[in-house]
Amino acid sequence: MENVPFPEDLRRFVLTSIPSVPFLEALLLLRANPTQQWQSATLAGRLYVRERTAEALLEDLARAGMAARCAGPPDDCYQYQPSSPQLRERIDALADLYSRHLVEVTVLIHSSLDRKAQQFADAFRLRKDS
Repeated sequence: MENVPFPEDLRRFVLTSIPSVPFLEALLLLRANPTQQWQSATLAGRLYVRERTAEALLEDLARAGMAARCAGPPDDCYQYQPSSPQLRERIDALADLYSRHLVEVTVLIHSSLDRKAQQFADAFRLRKDS
């Protein structure tokens, strides 16, 4: 696997804003169909995840400013709607990078998860001097 030079702003964006591969996949699916109104059941079917997982992904995308609830019913309806032009540009750049370097982006996301898990574990490690 070649060493892909990630632009620093995209690397930082992935490490701070993309918590998991399913989150990224959901984001890119919404981005690919920006006028579609997504419900958790539809997203679950497209991503092969449980409906509750898809519901959480949609809520997380909305909290991150990458999607928004639809104006009318049904209640669990979301659409792709980045909160700023700068965020839209970052997502577009990440989508392009992911289309060419899927494995490398995935490894970067997982490295962030591994680091967070280790930090969490370290917080509970008993020290000899305590």
